[in-house]
Amino acid sequence: MNPLAAIELDLAYLGPDPLGEDRWVELLSSWLAQLQAELPSPLKADAYSLGLQFCDDAAIAELNGQWRQQPKPTDVLSFAAQEDAPEPLEGLPIELGDIVISIPTAERQAPEHGHSLQQELLFLASHGLLHLLGWDHPDEASLAAMLSRQDALVQGAAAH
Repeated sequence: MNPLAAIELDLAYLGPDPLGEDRWVELLSSWLAQLQAELPSPLKADAYSLGLQFCDDAAIAELNGQWRQQPKPTDVLSFAAQEDAPEPLEGLPIELGDIVISIPTAERQAPEHGHSLQQELLFLASHGLLHLLGWDHPDEASLAAMLSRQDALVQGAAAH
């Protein structure tokens, strides 16, 4: 297995994104490489595929209502493909699923969290990626662990 995980990134826009596709490919590849040691064997791979979509509050509220029965805007949604997925086929990327981020919600949250929109987007994308990889936060302890892992990923991204 290559120590630097390759990633195929399907990036869809419904609004502006200050980072751009090339930077997201670089970041997500780096994050996946950093997370390799922590992944269960079925998710360890040289190549991944995932969707990353930026949208407005109306679009994410519709998805939130459809999938979580909460018809209101949220910051990020993750739709994991690996929950009931078959074994990956040799030589093909592992499909992780989709991350959807609301730009307007991120814009509102960034000042509340004391950082830039770019940092907020990194935080939300890392959160979504961890969910695609099986992380969850049903209690305070698991939420703290997940937030700590996100912080490490985002801080590493800021160093590059």
